[in-house]
Amino acid sequence: MDAPSAGDTFEYLIETLNDSSHKKFFNVPKLGGTKYDTLPYSIRVLLEAAVRNCDGFFMKKEDVMNILDWKTKQSNVEVPFFPARVLLQDFTGIPAMVDFAAMREAVKTLGGDPKKVHPACPTDLTVDHSLQIDFNKCAIQNAPNPGGGDSQRAGKLSPLKVQPRKPPCRGQTACRGSCDSGELGRSSGRSSSQIENTPILCPFHLQPVPEPETVLKNQEVEFGRNRERLQFFKWSSRMFKNVAVIPPGTGMAHQVNLEHLSRVVSEGKDLLFPDSVVGTDSHITMVNGLGILGWGVGGIETEAVMLGLPVSLTLPEVVGCELTGSSNAFVTSIDVVLGITKHLRQVGVAGKFVEFFGSGVSQLSVVDRTTIANMCPEYGAILSFFPVDNVTLKHLGHTGFDKAKLETMETYLKAVKLFRNDQNNSGEPEYSQVIQINLNSIVPSVSGPKRPQDRVAVTDMKSDFRACLSEKVGFKGFQIAAEKQNDAVSIHYEGREYRLSHGSVVIAAVTSCTNNCNPSAMLAAGLLAKKAVEAGLHVKPYIRTSLSPGSGMVTHYLSSSGVLPYLSQLGFEIVGYGCSTCVGNTAPLSEAVLNAVKQGDLVTCGVLSGNKNFEGRLCDCVRANYLASPPLVVAYAIAGTVNIDFQAEPLGTDPTGKSVYLHDIWPSQEEVHQIEEEHVILSMFKALKEKMEMGNKRWNSLEAPDSVLFPWDLKSTYIRCPSFFDKLTKEPVALRPIENAHVLLHLGDSVTTDHISPAGSIARSSAAAKYLTNRGLTPREFNSYGARRGNDAVMTRGTFANIKLFNKFIGKPAPKTIHFPSGQTLDVFEAAELYQKEGIPLIILAGKKYGSGNSRDWAAKGPYLLGVKAVLAESYEKIHKDHLIGMGIAPLQFLPGENADSVGLSGRETFSLTFPEELSPGVTLSIKTSTGKVFSVIASFENDVEVTLFKHGGLLNFVARKFS
Repeated sequence: MDAPSAGDTFEYLIETLNDSSHKKFFNVPKLGGTKYDTLPYSIRVLLEAAVRNCDGFFMKKEDVMNILDWKTKQSNVEVPFFPARVLLQDFTGIPAMVDFAAMREAVKTLGGDPKKVHPACPTDLTVDHSLQIDFNKCAIQNAPNPGGGDSQRAGKLSPLKVQPRKPPCRGQTACRGSCDSGELGRSSGRSSSQIENTPILCPFHLQPVPEPETVLKNQEVEFGRNRERLQFFKWSSRMFKNVAVIPPGTGMAHQVNLEHLSRVVSEGKDLLFPDSVVGTDSHITMVNGLGILGWGVGGIETEAVMLGLPVSLTLPEVVGCELTGSSNAFVTSIDVVLGITKHLRQVGVAGKFVEFFGSGVSQLSVVDRTTIANMCPEYGAILSFFPVDNVTLKHLGHTGFDKAKLETMETYLKAVKLFRNDQNNSGEPEYSQVIQINLNSIVPSVSGPKRPQDRVAVTDMKSDFRACLSEKVGFKGFQIAAEKQNDAVSIHYEGREYRLSHGSVVIAAVTSCTNNCNPSAMLAAGLLAKKAVEAGLHVKPYIRTSLSPGSGMVTHYLSSSGVLPYLSQLGFEIVGYGCSTCVGNTAPLSEAVLNAVKQGDLVTCGVLSGNKNFEGRLCDCVRANYLASPPLVVAYAIAGTVNIDFQAEPLGTDPTGKSVYLHDIWPSQEEVHQIEEEHVILSMFKALKEKMEMGNKRWNSLEAPDSVLFPWDLKSTYIRCPSFFDKLTKEPVALRPIENAHVLLHLGDSVTTDHISPAGSIARSSAAAKYLTNRGLTPREFNSYGARRGNDAVMTRGTFANIKLFNKFIGKPAPKTIHFPSGQTLDVFEAAELYQKEGIPLIILAGKKYGSGNSRDWAAKGPYLLGVKAVLAESYEKIHKDHLIGMGIAPLQFLPGENADSVGLSGRETFSLTFPEELSPGVTLSIKTSTGKVFSVIASFENDVEVTLFKHGGLLNFVARKFS
């Protein structure tokens, strides 16, 4: 399928950039005149893409004019959008690539040419979510079984490249590296191995020194465990045009996107246009801090973009967020993020664009902006946009953009009025709504204990946690009896005795997702660690501490600034580059801690610098999880508890017995900025880009098939041809009624995709575990659901397998449901399997905000394979609703003000409904139950495209038919 030809309708707008340049561009401002000048910057980017891709078919002239008339058409019309590129990460990317491979099979079966199936849009896939913390400061213990390719074992792993460790610098007593005036030397005894793509720099000589041993150990296990998946990725990069795979050990997708993949202004055939991106992760929005329009749309829509189709979206309202003032010395960018998150949640920006302006924006660095933009899914916006300005250009200059390219970029952006200038307010955009946030009002905060939007000022942390202990079980409460709130349990660990109580920190992780793109936040953590160590403070050894940077650049500047050894001394040793603790991939807690938690029924805590903290996400036994800035993660780890008032209580005592308070070791903004200027340097960015382009030896030497069709291994438990196309016909069949459907699950409000989609480790008693055990795998070889997303049999069995799922049929959190024909209480998969054998269709009853959280395609694919034909909810998270439609599941919605209780539904009835032959967006349907009750619901389709996809049985079927 060819992409639409560019600019057939608006070619008259093409101009040459200047007399000295052959580069051309669409001068879109000429189209709209003064009307264009009042458009928000983010809408101007949408308009440019519409003009450039207008071909009268996928993109019509009417669509272009609707975007230009944004002021009157917002929220009322659907518009297509062609992004410049696609970004995948491996957990959500592997289903997309497996679907492409399966689609080749389906197209061949229908008589088409499988070679035509390949992405039409440039696609980057970063292997960053496979990392697990098998080794850390107290877990270099029993070497884990690699688990991975079903035939792969530890003895077949590639040999390590060992380099001698060098002695300390001569004449530089403060050197934290291991160089000797640039000459190699030898130390006594120990050696370590160098990971090729992430060299650490000595702070004085900028010479490479060995990686932490832990990184190497974790990466070696990662390659062994995920061998089959990596071979499939390599096959994909060879067989599919426009696919580039960035191998493990390079960094997180979001940070690699910022440091290496982002163009800000793209160029194709001498035509300049704004960079833009969509991808399979909700935090693609991070690049909006760099002035690049991008957001997560999930795997199904992303596959459509990869095939040359546009993303369809309701022309959004744009909320202008004016930032004024400046933050105080103790506030980090993470505090700003949490403050803005809470404020925008309260205002209500779901399904809208947010665009930042005002004097306060210029005071934020680009890395601060990207941190703010990264969290926008947590306050419900589609994206949060920071237009390019002088701060952006300065940042790009520091990160390797050459001067000529920057000059061209600035000239182009100013020509099309996409450059923000504080000094010129004559062309200030008009917004749907304007809100103001004074940065002076933001105080240091954390977020938790169960949701990212529940912000708590650090000064209120102790009182808030005590209140959570008393409150009823819910989003904040744990309902601990008053007489038990001061209980403590003694544990013996490494020859010493400690006491665990409610609020004790047992996991402290500086993770990859949100903060590691921000040098100021990371360096603040390093400086705080340095001052803490110098003051004689330490972290209790039973606390699972870890540091998993988003990319090797973080290792560069932490090492070159001299703070990395202090972080390591407190237990925050680098464990690898990838998603780890925040998706449950942490080393198991010690038996002593687990026993104490169980014995005392303790509410222990995890503190992490990520963006998700839903209950049970980090570890089943850790009930309270708080999001915090990197320096606060270190501070709470030192304190050993969240039940502390940092203003009044010390973190600990120095060797003389003197109390040490947080304010004694908190680094000033001046200290942080000075080190940031000195060590976050151009050479680091250049070195990383060079290493990324070179890959690494493990990846480069990995063998992969070279056949047009992927040779599926029927014995594989990692990669399996999915059954989505099994019943595919050349033409779509008429919509069939849903007759006598049983309710698989009766759910309440705010059911997240974490509850629905398989994630984290595979429980030994689960249906997925039984499947793997039957295929000869041991529990140590199970790996994680994320690693097995290429196997639909595992993923279907892991759907709704979250232990925190509250099904009203069961009355308590458990991945169970009732099979009503037999009355048995079963695992969700086992019940669904029985229903399918009996030929009984299924629906799901739910409350408000069904499918909130991360956008995961398996949260729709899994229910589809379980036999779910429809979901009936009070309201939906838009991304998840789009996924349901993309899999051919009908998203039904109660009438406003109604729900299952008000309608009088128990969920034990059977349900029947018929779809009209002329199905239309928002049509009202009638449902009849086995009790004789009849009530109306809304078919929650927003446009004709969604109706078309539903009629085809989903997006995959629709696209496959196009190829055949």
